[in-house]
Amino acid sequence: MRTSDVALTVMLPTDIQSAFYAIVDWQGQSDWMIGTKVWLAGGDGASVGSQIAAFTGIWKLGFLDTMTITKIEPPRLVEVLHTGKVLRGEGSFELIAVTERQTQFNWFERVEIPAGLAGLAAWWLIRPGFKFGVWLSLRKLAKSL
Repeated sequence: MRTSDVALTVMLPTDIQSAFYAIVDWQGQSDWMIGTKVWLAGGDGASVGSQIAAFTGIWKLGFLDTMTITKIEPPRLVEVLHTGKVLRGEGSFELIAVTERQTQFNWFERVEIPAGLAGLAAWWLIRPGFKFGVWLSLRKLAKSL
């Protein structure tokens, strides 16, 4: 299976602890993830095995992204496994304290690309919009803190 990596970084104007809690407020992500509604689908959301679901789209047009937390190290790291029908792969949120009031947020996704060359071609068409949407969302998060 082919994979493609997407990595973005944003500086958050808050301490690492506050940044971490903003990021793992799964339902609260709906406020800053553009076009996405996020909810806790199982577990407590703060431990390995917890499940998160996110619907990205407009009305009924979109896709459901299901995830399982595979590693969590407050206040610096969350790793997830994407288990959905459309989006599969790995993701991580890494936080690095830069100062007492500034935190670097590294967003990483390793997306599995299905369907051979057709899937690869589709991904290369979709990838710029996906990356731009995440970038806008991260900027929205930074402005909200």
